Amino acid sequence: MAIIRFNALNETLKRKPVEVQEISAKRSDLYENKVFSLDTCRQYMPKEAYKAIKNATKHGDKIDRKVADQIASGMKSWAHEKGATHYTHWFQPLTGITAEKHDAFFEPIGEGQAMERFDGSQLVQQEPDASSFPNGGLRNTFEARGYTAWDPTSPAFVMGTTLCIPTIFVSYTGEALDNKTPLLRALQSIDASATAVAKYFDKNVSKVITTLGWEQEFFLIDSALADSRPDLMMTGRTLLGHSPAKGQQLDDHYFGSIPLRAMGFLRELELECIQLGIPVKTRHNEVAPNQFEIAPLFEEANLAVDHNSLLMDVMEKVAQNHNFRVLFHEKPFAGINGSGKHNNWSLATDTGINLLAPGKTPMSNLQFLTFFINTIMAVDAYADLLRASIASASNDHRLGANEAPPAIISVFIGEQLTNVLDNLEKVSKGKLTPEEKTDLKLNVVGKIPDVLLDNTDRNRTSPFAFTGNKFEFRAVGSIANCAVPMTVLNTMVSEQLRKFKIEVDALIADKKMKKDDAIFNVLREYIKQSKNIRFEGDGYSDNWVKEAKKRGLSNFKTTPEALKAKVSKENIKLLVDHGILTKEEVHARYEIELEEYMMKIQIEGRVLGDIATNHVIPTAIRYQNTLIENVSGLKDIFGTGFKKLAKEQMDIITDISERINAIKTNVDAMINERKKANKMTDEAKKAKAYCEKVKPYFDEIRLHCDKLEMTVDDELWPLTKYRELLFTK
Repeated sequence: MAIIRFNALNETLKRKPVEVQEISAKRSDLYENKVFSLDTCRQYMPKEAYKAIKNATKHGDKIDRKVADQIASGMKSWAHEKGATHYTHWFQPLTGITAEKHDAFFEPIGEGQAMERFDGSQLVQQEPDASSFPNGGLRNTFEARGYTAWDPTSPAFVMGTTLCIPTIFVSYTGEALDNKTPLLRALQSIDASATAVAKYFDKNVSKVITTLGWEQEFFLIDSALADSRPDLMMTGRTLLGHSPAKGQQLDDHYFGSIPLRAMGFLRELELECIQLGIPVKTRHNEVAPNQFEIAPLFEEANLAVDHNSLLMDVMEKVAQNHNFRVLFHEKPFAGINGSGKHNNWSLATDTGINLLAPGKTPMSNLQFLTFFINTIMAVDAYADLLRASIASASNDHRLGANEAPPAIISVFIGEQLTNVLDNLEKVSKGKLTPEEKTDLKLNVVGKIPDVLLDNTDRNRTSPFAFTGNKFEFRAVGSIANCAVPMTVLNTMVSEQLRKFKIEVDALIADKKMKKDDAIFNVLREYIKQSKNIRFEGDGYSDNWVKEAKKRGLSNFKTTPEALKAKVSKENIKLLVDHGILTKEEVHARYEIELEEYMMKIQIEGRVLGDIATNHVIPTAIRYQNTLIENVSGLKDIFGTGFKKLAKEQMDIITDISERINAIKTNVDAMINERKKANKMTDEAKKAKAYCEKVKPYFDEIRLHCDKLEMTVDDELWPLTKYRELLFTK
């Protein structure tokens, strides 16, 4: 292994930045070059078909079979021009990554002849094996049938020589087996609820869309060095490794000059993204060495989720061209920052108004406050479900690790907006006097744009922060599919807006209040009720943990704890009432996520045990034998006086023996606990056992292995070290 390590280093050091062929065209000219966009549709199909796909995209109208054939014909012609030979239904199963099954357009027709075939039935539906994907007991192994169905709201695109058609994935009996189906349902729900509330302020609003802007963080590691680490290959993170003398403490990587190899990768990535319609805008070095971020412009949530999943796929393909391995794991290295995927969320009307941005008039600012306060209220009501939506074995390493938000869900809004809410809280109950209403509109509501002008500070310790015209959900993990937290967030805000409208309408009808008075009265009560979820301080402090407990806020530090919220009666009712998931689908997802958690810890335990016993211990013994030979030689030369001369060697020999024993003892104990857990039939108990009985051994085993790394001769050490992984350009 030591030879592999040094060969990997030599190979890496010889590498030069890959030359990326520059394309003279502007990025804007290349945009959506590989996308079957609405504008492209117009050129490849009759007016009837174009109108149908446009209405399906904009309004969700159904497309009949005859028109589907026309669309498929146009799509095939366009795809052939782009060099496509195959097509696939591109979907997002519950594995967390994308899936695809390629079929050729080619089809024999007899007598030595063939044709290129692609009709409406092939466009609209395919039949992958549903039993081979996670289903949480919804399907038996022998019940293999599942269906992918075309989602016309997300345009088809060409990747390589394949036409990719974004789809949903459902079982034969109609249960959702993917992440997209619940998201689409949630977006429909919040559209209905938000539009009804937006009409209080503008009768012309007929649709509200959710917008999402994600920020993807990741590490770039030389592929040869990554391949020399069994833990990186098998788990996506390093299970061992002593921190280098220099990490990120000098703050010299953040926003620094992008290294040449990384720049070559990013340039090619951006070209691919632009042609695939992913509107990437920003790239920069992140805090940790070899850590970077790429971010796009805001898009409609469904398309943004698809684009993030597509981006991660494209990144891995492009990385191969530059001899890089992309690490999406939330915490691939101990002692330095992990990676997140901030989800910047807002609501916009079809009249072009961002509902979370203040306007120039008191009425538009009251509209802003309505959606702003209702969002806070929703987080207060469903904080545990929101925490569960970002729970995973990998994200557990990151949350609360002094670089990411804590596991306690809270909302940060800033001092100025806190003062605005404090003033609104003082509004008298019932009908406002003309003087009160004037004072409120002029001195509180009317000044919100000026307040937000200076409200640019960020609380990086907050998991859910308002950042000027949007909420930033910062606790989402870098490897996560945005669809899961976006489904939960949109559903709970939809529920809250529904309740808000019922209360306002009741005050208008029963109390004969004017609309503004009713809105102010309800918002005042919401401000009082949701105070506990608002926090402006340091989320990393011990005081906040104590304060949060007093406020009754949950602190779920592990995934098995957090996931319980998904199957609470209240949260199941929320998802069922809004038609997002059935009770059976909720429980199925709970089982799947528990099993995934358990399997990831199981794999890490196996890999760690293998490295510790088959690589670290033999290497330590080999070095120890060298020291023993050295001590024996000293004894032969100096006789009884050797003890004084060999004291340091003897101490090292003793230390190595103690650490070898500790490693072996802990690995054996970990294996025994794993065997006990594997016998459990209850998934919740099994996941808890892996969390509380198996996983704690990881740190103990790592401690002794990392100490040996600092003791054993560098030429013997089998694993590529942190300083080599993180600082080799």
